[in-house]
Amino acid sequence: MRTNDFTDRELVRKGELEKPLHEMTEEEKEQWYKEIPNKIREYLFSIGQPLVYKNEKGEYIAEHSDGTIQVLQD
Repeated sequence: MRTNDFTDRELVRKGELEKPLHEMTEEEKEQWYKEIPNKIREYLFSIGQPLVYKNEKGEYIAEHSDGTIQVLQD
């Protein structure tokens, strides 16, 4: 999952920040962006939902908390 799939507004509204983006240094922003995919995965698994994304081949993939990876049908 690429971090540029989300806008800053979506991430601020749906995520948790220790301080606003406009107050972060470039290093803090870079670290925060690197953590986003793992935080999303952890949150989805914590509520019993799979992580669904489109892979390089154009297939939709569902990753489950038990490690199961499923290719979804269109």
